[in-house]
Amino acid sequence: MLTGAPHPTPEPDLAHHGDAEVGDGLVDLAVNVRRAPMPAWLADPVRASLDDLAGYPDPRPARAAVAARHRRPADEVLLTAGAAEGFVLLAQALRGVRRPVVVHPQFTEPEAALRAAGHTVERVLLDAADDFRLHTDRIPADADLVMIGNPTNPTSVLHPAADLAALARPGRVLVIDEAFADTSAAPGVPGEPESLAARRDLPGLLVVRSLTKTWGLAGLRIGYLLGEAALLERLAAVQPLWAVATPALAAASACATPVAVQAERAIAAQLADERAYLVHRMSALPGVRVAGRPASAFVLVHRPGADRLRVDLRERGWAVRRGDTFPGLGPDWLRIAVRDRATTDAFIEVLAEILEA
Repeated sequence: MLTGAPHPTPEPDLAHHGDAEVGDGLVDLAVNVRRAPMPAWLADPVRASLDDLAGYPDPRPARAAVAARHRRPADEVLLTAGAAEGFVLLAQALRGVRRPVVVHPQFTEPEAALRAAGHTVERVLLDAADDFRLHTDRIPADADLVMIGNPTNPTSVLHPAADLAALARPGRVLVIDEAFADTSAAPGVPGEPESLAARRDLPGLLVVRSLTKTWGLAGLRIGYLLGEAALLERLAAVQPLWAVATPALAAASACATPVAVQAERAIAAQLADERAYLVHRMSALPGVRVAGRPASAFVLVHRPGADRLRVDLRERGWAVRRGDTFPGLGPDWLRIAVRDRATTDAFIEVLAEILEA
């Protein structure tokens, strides 16, 4: 469904995020940030950077490292204070766009940033009955800004790179949110199989990346944009001076090394196994449907009355992400983070008891 008109149901709260679900003593299945000790190759340079805080941040080494990782020139990289800042820069710098379109369900910050900057946003709502798959003919031909996640938060759907590439055209900025791209490896398919991060041939392509998820750096705020140098110059012009702090720059450099990429691939492979186990356990529960073929650090599930189920889980010590704040979903949806098998087993046991009550 494509609409720019008011919805008959209440507008989703675009400002709500998973961290609001978490409270003292709750097991956190609401936030998609991996929690594990930082490896020495990451922790050591971040700690060492604290000795350099008297100087202003210098992004050039980190930008060069990120560019080398993605086989791009350095002027095709813009470092940001988390991926969220990238959406704000886009909204501010591209005030001249006539028809911005956001493909939902997806992370709500892109639309929130556009609306805050005065844009009138159209939504393309993907169909749950079709497993939230993208059909490129649903995107208006004259849309000059298109934003979509891959893999998408909250659906965990991984769209084919060829379908996304088909959306690129002269006169359009195509924004692909790849904040979770490094989680998308599957058994027998290593790496980031549908990423466009290395594509330099697509006009108007802008890829948004985050380092906060896999490496547990949400509090450090580090991400980056990949795209045409001229487009990034426009975004940099509205970015505050020294937007990315020195410790975050140290983290960006460290996470772009071959050692980091190899570790990232291993984490993604382990995550794929843990995700498959969670899907298997969830699918055996009565009335619970896992959406599509999950490909990220979370799964989206549907069950009538899920809003009440979330409250019951909270009372039993478990936090999960509500679905009704995402356009295109509603109160019968929950997003659940992938954790280790022991945590999954404990969660399923509690969930099964609630469903049987």
